[in-house]
Amino acid sequence: MPFGKYKDRYLVDLPEYYLVWYKNKGFPKGKLGEQLQSIYEIKLNGLEYLIRNIQKFS
Repeated sequence: MPFGKYKDRYLVDLPEYYLVWYKNKGFPKGKLGEQLQSIYEIKLNGLEYLIRNIQKFS
């Protein structure tokens, strides 16, 4: 995350309530908004483990 309370954290590490807040308020425009929306969908569908597996190999 490039700014705010969660600055310098991976988007996948953002708490679920934070992503739900963005979902209700509206995701920001641009690339960051698309990424936040994707992470929201990944977490919503229980696919977070896929990102965790990728992180292990990076």
